[in-house]
Amino acid sequence: MALNAQTISDDEFFFGHKACAGCGGSLAVRAALKVLGPNAVAALPAGCMSAVGFNFPQLAFANNAMITPFAATAAVLTGIEAGLRAQGKKPDDCTVVGFAGDGGTADIGLQALSGAIDRNDDVLYICYDNEAYMNTGIQKSSLTPFGAKTTTTPAGANAHGCLTQKKNLFEIVAAHGIPYAATASVGYLPDFIRKVERARDIRGTRYIHVIAPCPTGWGCGVDETVGIAKDIVDCGLWYLAEYEGEQVCGRTGGRFKLNRDPREFSSVEAYLRRQGRFRALSDDEVAAVEAARDAKWEAMRREWA
Repeated sequence: MALNAQTISDDEFFFGHKACAGCGGSLAVRAALKVLGPNAVAALPAGCMSAVGFNFPQLAFANNAMITPFAATAAVLTGIEAGLRAQGKKPDDCTVVGFAGDGGTADIGLQALSGAIDRNDDVLYICYDNEAYMNTGIQKSSLTPFGAKTTTTPAGANAHGCLTQKKNLFEIVAAHGIPYAATASVGYLPDFIRKVERARDIRGTRYIHVIAPCPTGWGCGVDETVGIAKDIVDCGLWYLAEYEGEQVCGRTGGRFKLNRDPREFSSVEAYLRRQGRFRALSDDEVAAVEAARDAKWEAMRREWA
């Protein structure tokens, strides 16, 4: 899609923040706030984006923004939305948006997020997924993929990286019957921007899960962020999709849609081998990752077609 003045506002997340070079999370936040504009009210838990955006005097947010307790992002969004409504603000006046990492969403913050969806609070929640607790030292989260080296899942002669599979949070959220949920990647920014626009214009709880590589934790070059975020989609280990829920007679249903369904995938091995965190994976384990990808895509194409 073409990006134009009607689509994108001025920056609300300034250059000069304290993010590491090549930070995918800062790219996701910046792009989202360009869409949501200066009237967006943001909440961020203790994590990368609060650490890099609220370092006085380098305060990177031009719009109203606050730091929340780690577990409370969605609960704070609920309170902000209720307060704005009590002031007479209309939904079209501003968007209440949360930005939280994978650990602060899939682990620590999942209860509050589930509650907000259950109440169908009029908020947008964006998870920037760098696949570990990067801000506190690269510890494993439940969104860390199999085989990844972290400080709590080391890889070497006597250890072999993360032994669990990445939690499918997009489908967990969709199972709530949420009005709108989507996956995205900073490697496909036009798709991400379109989904933020779509979420902005829907009422009720909305959720976007965007892959945002961390060169520090992933063991890649600081100039490779966008390329790797594109590769994970192209090789099929991450998919671009949307879910739109509907309620009929009190029963929740909805529809999944794949936004990109490639005829052929690029190399899973090439994607994994270009990152230091997967250095310990054997050829057999790479083949197992590829087989799991094929099984997942077979199921999605069968069930979501």
